[in-house]
Amino acid sequence: MPGVMKRLSAIVRAKANKALDKAENPADMLDMSYQDQLQNLQKVRRALADVATSRKRLELQAGQLRQQADKLQQQAKQALEQNREDLAREALSRRAALADQLQLLGTQHEQVETQQQQLELTAQKLQVQVDAFRTRKETLKATYTASKAQTSIGEAVSGISESMTDAGMTLQRAEDKINEMQARAGAIDELLQAGALPDLTGTGQDDLDRELNATAQAGQVDSELAALKAELAAGQPAASLPAADAAPAGAGEAGASGAANAGEPSGTPAGSTGEPGAATPETGETNGSGQ
Repeated sequence: MPGVMKRLSAIVRAKANKALDKAENPADMLDMSYQDQLQNLQKVRRALADVATSRKRLELQAGQLRQQADKLQQQAKQALEQNREDLAREALSRRAALADQLQLLGTQHEQVETQQQQLELTAQKLQVQVDAFRTRKETLKATYTASKAQTSIGEAVSGISESMTDAGMTLQRAEDKINEMQARAGAIDELLQAGALPDLTGTGQDDLDRELNATAQAGQVDSELAALKAELAAGQPAASLPAADAAPAGAGEAGASGAANAGEPSGTPAGSTGEPGAATPETGETNGSGQ
């Protein structure tokens, strides 16, 4: 059981450290450290002010004691002038006690003055350190900001950033959807052409009907083309196109031949059949087409 608790504690610490590392911002940490150093510098300055105040208080007390000692010295002289040796002795005794106090104050004053000098040196050094840290802090913050921006740009260019990954996944899903719809449309067209699916447009034609209709239309086009060639060979203007329900190809060719014969000039003898090799009564020459 102790081993399990130890492992559990290690796992919790590891998870906590990982979460803290992820949430930690170097710029914020540098600013907080700079604020702590400013607070320490402020504490040193307050201590220096307190020491200077104590020194000044000792100096004031020493000044007051000196004034009292001078006053007692004058009183002792006056007592001797009045033949009051007892009063003079009392004044000098008090002055001696004040001298002891002045010596003690002098010793304390020296100690406080030494502390003040040490604090002044400490404040100066700390001020230099704070200034240097501030410069270093701003440099590191600028470097961190530039590195972070460069990293973000690199991730965006390489496509490994979260936003670009989401955009890439969106594009991939869109392409997959389009490909699926295109494949489905192609499959439905193939099934409609093969007749596997009913045509709901009302035409009712399968692939066999469409092929037969295409063949019939090709035959009609060939018939019309032959008729046009015959008319052009006879030197007659092209006849109007037949209606949609025109006769088959054979009937079209016969009609075209009759129209060509009807269009010959009236000067041709009635007995002339127009066949190759037939001679005309006037010249006795054969038809040129038989040559």
